[in-house]
Amino acid sequence: MTTLRPNEGTISAVRGSVVDVSFPDRIPSLYHILRAGPEGEVAIEVVSHLDATTVRGVSLTPTRGLSRGSRVIDTRETLKVPVGERVLGRVFDVFGNTIDRKEPIQGGEWRSTHAPPVPLTRRSTGAEIFVTGMKAIDVLAPLERGGKSGLFGGAGVGKTVLIMELIHNVIGHQKGVSVFCGIGERCREGEELYREIQAAGVLDKTVMVFGQMNEPPGSRFRVGHSALTMAEYFRDDMRQDVLLLIDNIFRFIQAGSEVSGLMGQLPSRLGYQPTLGTELAELEERICNTATGAITSVQAVYVPADDFGDPSAVHTFSHLSSSIVLSRKRTSEGLYPAIDPLRSGSKMVTPTVVGERHYRIAQEIRKTLSGYEELRDIIAMLGLEELSQDDRHTVHRARRLERFLTQPFYVTEQFTGHPGKLVTLEDALDGCERILNDEFANVPEQALYMIGAISEVRQK
Repeated sequence: MTTLRPNEGTISAVRGSVVDVSFPDRIPSLYHILRAGPEGEVAIEVVSHLDATTVRGVSLTPTRGLSRGSRVIDTRETLKVPVGERVLGRVFDVFGNTIDRKEPIQGGEWRSTHAPPVPLTRRSTGAEIFVTGMKAIDVLAPLERGGKSGLFGGAGVGKTVLIMELIHNVIGHQKGVSVFCGIGERCREGEELYREIQAAGVLDKTVMVFGQMNEPPGSRFRVGHSALTMAEYFRDDMRQDVLLLIDNIFRFIQAGSEVSGLMGQLPSRLGYQPTLGTELAELEERICNTATGAITSVQAVYVPADDFGDPSAVHTFSHLSSSIVLSRKRTSEGLYPAIDPLRSGSKMVTPTVVGERHYRIAQEIRKTLSGYEELRDIIAMLGLEELSQDDRHTVHRARRLERFLTQPFYVTEQFTGHPGKLVTLEDALDGCERILNDEFANVPEQALYMIGAISEVRQK
């Protein structure tokens, strides 16, 4: 068998993470990985062809030591990651190398991270609720099995805590696997999450993939595709349900913006890359359910300066079946999880999907809380006594609902002293319905704070 002669080129320019390479013989295809450096330690992904002999690539590793004239070799392969049951319980980087200080994974099947989305003809058209055990989410913004859900919020409102609680509640009670993808994560958060998953006894059903904050933008930009490739194997080949958690999708957009700037593309609105919509769609469209399995995704979305009109938030909203908005105001009031019930919502809340009763209760909760929101200014200026009897009932009901929708988390037990609670959808709906029917009008509102099911009120 004849071996192919290596296709070699030389570097003509290096600008940060962007490298231009000339190939006199044969130009590499798009997305091929080029290797540079004395031992091939620098990996560069081809992203555009500048002319008949020159390519422009984005480095997935630091470009230290590269200079004009340095030798580059075309590997003739795209970025690949290992797949299969052997990846469970392990922690990977964007290249599929293990970073958990255990035995490296070698041999076996490795798949390209550049895969087309599932054709529409193979997708499932049914709508099914994915229960999380969190009252505020299951009642007002239920997740869709095989759908995409976003956790929106600024810095420090509890996105990562909510994702960690979701892992705790869901992995232990479902037969599928979980894939956690950390894009632009702090290494401290990754290490804490690893220990949490280990303590919960579900590490053998979880895969973790990280592109950390200190890594080049190219690595952070591609790590989501690496995690998705592993998740797709479990959905398509193992026919299992997969819970894909991404923290944080904004860092993916940010990495794309950094790459775009280095590539010399003209910035679009607010300085974002002109290809923002396309890049996000390439990632999001691969997350879906088929007749044999589903990838259900929950994505944390950092909202810059709490501005929901920011292009990164607007583009992400368009892909989601449910949006969970975290509010700084509720955090300051001590209402955890700090989910804003009026701004959060789900396409699942229709009578045909969740049923007539659930739909009616959710609408009634929104109506009550929205009425309370309108009355807040009057209460602040004139006091509660100046309100009519009906308005006063609305306020009492709304304050009790707000407190009932709080919940102690398992992952925060050591900080709050409250043991974590998992609440069934039936218990959550029952509690909300009874509060709306004024059954707890004579109970102090504090008795409804940080409890699980409504039956715990009497114990309190």
